[in-house]
Amino acid sequence: MPTSVPWWRRCATAALTVVTTALATTALATPTPAQAALPAGFRSVGYLPSWSGSVSAVQYSKLTHINYAFVLPNSNGTLGAVDNAAKLSSLVSSAHANGVKVSISIGGWNDGNDSAFETLAGSSTGRTTFVNSVVNLINQYALDGVDIDWEYPDPGTSASNYTQLMSALSSAMHSRGKLLTAAVVSEGSTAYGVETAVFGYVDFLNIMAYDGGSPHANYDWSIAAANFWKSRGLPASKTVLGVPFYSRPGYYTYAQLVAMDPANANRDCTTVGGAQQCYNGIPTIKRKTQWAVANAGGIMNWELSQDTTGSTSLVSAIFDAAGGTTTPPTGRTGQITGYGGKCVDVSGAATANGTAIQLWTCNGTNAQRWTVGSDGTVRALGKCMDVTSAGTADGTKIQLWDCNGTGAQVWQAQSNGTLVNSNSGKCLDATGPSSADGTRLQIWTCYASANQVWQLP
Repeated sequence: MPTSVPWWRRCATAALTVVTTALATTALATPTPAQAALPAGFRSVGYLPSWSGSVSAVQYSKLTHINYAFVLPNSNGTLGAVDNAAKLSSLVSSAHANGVKVSISIGGWNDGNDSAFETLAGSSTGRTTFVNSVVNLINQYALDGVDIDWEYPDPGTSASNYTQLMSALSSAMHSRGKLLTAAVVSEGSTAYGVETAVFGYVDFLNIMAYDGGSPHANYDWSIAAANFWKSRGLPASKTVLGVPFYSRPGYYTYAQLVAMDPANANRDCTTVGGAQQCYNGIPTIKRKTQWAVANAGGIMNWELSQDTTGSTSLVSAIFDAAGGTTTPPTGRTGQITGYGGKCVDVSGAATANGTAIQLWTCNGTNAQRWTVGSDGTVRALGKCMDVTSAGTADGTKIQLWDCNGTGAQVWQAQSNGTLVNSNSGKCLDATGPSSADGTRLQIWTCYASANQVWQLP
């Protein structure tokens, strides 16, 4: 978790409350609404802190797992008190009513103090006490599992002790039908404090791919972090890519940034008080999610209380980009005409991903029948107008592709007749310029010439 947030120094003092519930204590078998809508096995994981956020504000229908953060370990293997215990009880009740699994997250940054973990994991007695304490806590609150957030075991003896601890937890959790997950550092030498044997003990790892990269948590750096873990042998199905819901260096929440300027929802950096703040806006969150659907086992966020609601929500962006929203948007349907009076056309009326989008003499076929959606997509033949590989360079070609909710498929009509791609900030453009049949469409720096002006339905 982010290393500068002082909240994580909090040590809970509230006494544990006995919780009685009729909900099953084993992992839930019924698919959640999100699991039913998302690709098989894909997870949308959110952390909810004890000190922030409302249980009633959680978008349960778009999540598969929630980790309640944090409980602190003691050096003898016992656990500290649950902070805001009533909130945890309410969360479990609400989540289970919506089919969502809840785990307790143990540890956190804790101002860099991991001495309790180091001590308890260093002896068989400490490990046994810890495992028993976790089992008792899970039973008391009807939880679905535990998320270990030890920041961080060091390579060597500490790593070996961590492996033994996770092995013991794996046996205890999985024999009871419970989950075992862990949060791990994004990359670097510290990552080797998690030995590869751990990969077999966990259900998945939450990779904290934030607090690094320039700008903060940018796409390439984040994907490289996930690929680093995969290169060590972590199965793709257990690789859950973490995304931030806050900025660096100022730690403004995404919700605060959008409240300052709604346009910040579609940016990755903005200026606040004269200083640049960088984060992940909707296009980048969607692009990361698209990668995770194809190459990983899910998306994790830190953290839910930092999100907005409504159309700018990042939880919703993850859900949409992963395929959770399958109903095509409403919009205007018809031909799109452009340079030389020609129509925007799908080459050969083909529906394969990567099919060229071009200019062609208007002929009234379905290959030229486009829906300009209320969500900014431009659709034909059941697929979306897409910028190849989410490129941003002048000359990047336009193609037909499965609709995925990323910024590469969002177009904004301007008063001067241009169509601007939200991811690249560039205009839909007829190559050449030429109006010959077969002229490919591309993106190009906007200058509103005739080959960038379009007549929409």
